[in-house]
Amino acid sequence: MRGAKVETPNMFSYLSPEQRVPQDHPLRAIRVIVDRSLAELDSHFQGIYSAFGRPSIPPEHLLRALLLQVFYSIRSERQLMEQLNYNLLFRWFVGLDMDAAVWVPTVFTKNRDRLLDHGTVRMFFHSVLEQARTRDWLSDEHFSVDGTLLEAWASQKSFQPKDPEDRDGDGSDFRGQERSNDTHASVTDPDARLYKKSAGEASRLAYLGHVLMDNRHGLIAEEMVTTADGTAEVDAAVRMVDDLGGTQRITLGADKGYDCREFVQDLRDRKVTPHVARKRKGSAIDGRTTRHAGYAMSIHARRRIESIFGWMKTIGGLRKTRFQGLERVGLHFSLAATAYNILRISRLRVA
Repeated sequence: MRGAKVETPNMFSYLSPEQRVPQDHPLRAIRVIVDRSLAELDSHFQGIYSAFGRPSIPPEHLLRALLLQVFYSIRSERQLMEQLNYNLLFRWFVGLDMDAAVWVPTVFTKNRDRLLDHGTVRMFFHSVLEQARTRDWLSDEHFSVDGTLLEAWASQKSFQPKDPEDRDGDGSDFRGQERSNDTHASVTDPDARLYKKSAGEASRLAYLGHVLMDNRHGLIAEEMVTTADGTAEVDAAVRMVDDLGGTQRITLGADKGYDCREFVQDLRDRKVTPHVARKRKGSAIDGRTTRHAGYAMSIHARRRIESIFGWMKTIGGLRKTRFQGLERVGLHFSLAATAYNILRISRLRVA
C-alpha cells in the first residue's frame, strides 16, 4: 500500500538529540574520552577565564567543535557553524540543545584563538595520552620518529627579497631568479621556508611536522612543528626524546634520513638505542645494533608512522595548513594529533 504524501511538517518534536544518535555510533565512544579529558582541564579553564564580564563560548563546546572540524574535514569555521545549525549529530557532540543559537563564525574564531593562546591544546593532548597510559596502551620503551612537509598558506609569488628596495612588482615574475631563504622571505607568512623533502621535487613554502610514535599501538607520544631546514628533523627528534623524560633505555626507529653520525651519537649519549634504517654507504649503524632481533622489529613497526601523516593530511586538513605563523600552525598540528589519538583510543576500547 502506498503511503500518504504528507508534506506539512510537524510543529514540535519530542525527541532530543541524545535519543536520535544511535547507541553504536562511533562518536559516542569518542565523546566519553573527550569528556573525561575536559573534566581534568576544568581547573585550567577556571584559571584562564575572568570571573567578571560577558560570558564567552564555553571552552568545552569550543574544543568539541574543533574536534568535529578535524574528524569531518570541515575546511572553515563558517562551514562548521553551518553544520552546527542543522546537524543534530554535531549539536549533540558539542553539547548544544535543539533551540540553542549557533555562534557567529568571527565570534567563534576569536574565542578559539583566546583559548588556544593559553597552552590548552597541549594540555588536552597530554590529558588524552594519559588515558592511554593508565590502560597500559602506551609503550614506554619502543618508539619511532619521522617528519613530514606541511605546505604553508602562502603562494610562491609572496616569496620576495627581504630588502623592500629589491622588490620588483608583485613578485609574480620570479622565474629565472635565484631565490633562497637567506635573501628572501614570504610577505604573507614570514615563518614559512622554501623547502623540498627530496631530490627531484619542486621547492615549496612549508613547515615540517614531526611525530614520535609509540610502537605498541601506533599512538602519538610527542609531536611538534618546526621551520623547514636541513637539520630540523634530527633536531626535533632529539627534542621529542628529551620531552619523553624517564631514565630507562628506549629504542627509536627512523628512516635512512636520520642515519648520520651526530644524531646516532646523540641518541646513544641519551641511553637511546638507534634503530635507524641503514644507508648503503657510510652508515653510522653497525653490527652491535643490527644483530639484535629488536632492530628488524623496529624497522618494520616504523612504517606505521606514515599512516599517521596520511590521516592528518587527508582527514585532518594538514596537507595545506589554513593558518599562518609557526605558533598557529603548531597548534593546528597538535589538535590534529590529539584527534588522531582520540580516534585510536576509541577503537582500542572497542577491540
